[in-house]
Amino acid sequence: MSQRAERRAVVVAATPTPNGDLHIGHMAGPYLAGDVYSRYLAADGRDVIYTTCTDDSQTYVTTTARRLGVPPEQLCATSTAQIERTITAMGLSMEGLPPVDDRYRATVLEFFTRLHTAGRLRERTVRLPYAEKTGRYLYDGLMTGHCPVCLTGSSGGVCEGCGHPNNADELIGPQSVLEPASPVSTREATILVLPMEEYRERLTAYFAERLARWRPHAAQLVRELLARPLPEIPVTVPGDWGIEAPFAETPGQILYPWVEAMPAVMYSTWWSAARRGEVAGSVDELWRADSDTQLVYFHGFDNVYHWGLMDLVLLMAHGDRYVLPEANISNEFYDLEGEKFSTSRNHLIWSADLLAEVPRDLVRFYLALTAPEFQRTNFSTAALTEVTTRRLTEPWNRLADSLDAIAPAGSAGPLPTTAVGRARAAALIERFRLTYELEAFSLGRSAENITAALDRLASAAPAVRAGDDALAAGDLLLQVRALLACAAPLLVDTAAEATAAGVDLALDAEQPEKITPFALPRLPQAARAGTGSTEVAA
Repeated sequence: MSQRAERRAVVVAATPTPNGDLHIGHMAGPYLAGDVYSRYLAADGRDVIYTTCTDDSQTYVTTTARRLGVPPEQLCATSTAQIERTITAMGLSMEGLPPVDDRYRATVLEFFTRLHTAGRLRERTVRLPYAEKTGRYLYDGLMTGHCPVCLTGSSGGVCEGCGHPNNADELIGPQSVLEPASPVSTREATILVLPMEEYRERLTAYFAERLARWRPHAAQLVRELLARPLPEIPVTVPGDWGIEAPFAETPGQILYPWVEAMPAVMYSTWWSAARRGEVAGSVDELWRADSDTQLVYFHGFDNVYHWGLMDLVLLMAHGDRYVLPEANISNEFYDLEGEKFSTSRNHLIWSADLLAEVPRDLVRFYLALTAPEFQRTNFSTAALTEVTTRRLTEPWNRLADSLDAIAPAGSAGPLPTTAVGRARAAALIERFRLTYELEAFSLGRSAENITAALDRLASAAPAVRAGDDALAAGDLLLQVRALLACAAPLLVDTAAEATAAGVDLALDAEQPEKITPFALPRLPQAARAGTGSTEVAA
């Protein structure tokens, strides 16, 4: 076994805020991408944990709960159950969502208490926006205004548009979300921070080694942030929704919601391993530097600052205790019928609703084909049906019919293969590897690879007859099996059916000199009626 195959991988999707279910914009971003990468690693013989954890302390929970007229605790519970059902419905290879319980909170507190004890945190007196009528300090989703960098509309914390942070009183013209009529001033508060600038040398070395793997837009943002004084990370804030900070310097404050992510996903990694029957010595064991874990993050562009810099510094602040992520794969926004997803305008499609109408493999294929990897892309209900039928289902089922005519499953013994056929099957796998490996990971190109190989094999199959040329039939079957194995991270139900029938879909196996005839599972048709946009060029 190679050294690469022996390494454990931990793949993390951005922690979802439990203020609603996951819509298809979420799914076409980090969640499907992280699943496909995890499934690829597993097919290649790797031990992998794919995980995430709900982000219950976010201010967006309280603002959504106020708008809906429900207690935030109830919203968290309801949304977490919805998110978990959607994860299952989409076939994501996670163990599930861990409970945000006393063990979770203890893990978070231990992470920051260790930093506090080591003297990594600093007291700072800052000026925070303040809603005068209610006496509420404002941060993150509790306020809106305009970004000080790109001047567009923004919430507090980070600008969704340009990705730059806007801590404390940097947001231009802040207004309270919960009390929109309240005058907003600024007031001093003493909080604890982690100074990011103290880690500049280590950050510079880290990105010199790894930034080439990042997508261009995210890499540009990192370079912009490193070109100016780095912000200080709030660790505590004066608030009333979140985990109470245990530090004497900041009585009555909570941990800043965004800093929970690192200990949260350490906890979810431990919980996932435990669900698989593994017993760990400590919650953070698989994140320790001596574990040699390969750590990979998947998230949206609006989280590049958080997952790319802030959380990285939180790991670095623990000295050499933890592994650092080998790559951050970010995505852009996914539009619906040409407009941004909007919960308030009900301009969205919940993932669970789409999956109730359209077979899962077709949804996964279309979201991959149109994934917003390098720029904003568009979901069209009309295109979903037309494109999956034309580019996937019809040629796939034609190929399945041809295989049945050439060598029906169970009707003949193993067929011989040639060196040329084995080389072509291996070449097919290598083309897919280029789109699945971190250096150029791409859902879209993986989906395009499926259609290209499918067109070639479906066109060649009618000319092959097992009785006339067993070698040609064996070579065709071998290449179809390679295609099926390469498509398996996307077409999970089709792959499961083939595996149940005894087809070996491992990507790290040698190409055999004989292959037993098998049936290619047929794909169902998309059932959802096309509406809206007529863009079908994908």
